[in-house]
Amino acid sequence: MIFHVTLEEAEDGWIVAECPALPGCVSQGKDEKEAIENIKEAITAWLWAEDQKAVAALSEQKRQKPLMVTV
Repeated sequence: MIFHVTLEEAEDGWIVAECPALPGCVSQGKDEKEAIENIKEAITAWLWAEDQKAVAALSEQKRQKPLMVTV
């Protein structure tokens, strides 16, 4: 998947990375390279957490059969 991210230098010199498509998905790094690597990890964690919420909601619905697909 492709996500757009923004990079902004904070007052303390760190680079803040944010993924606007995923609310609250923010990370930082000492430089741009580190910030980009960290936001990739944050995006993965954000998607995993949202998937876990969806799985929990599916288990409450008895008539639906949960399946996993890869994209």
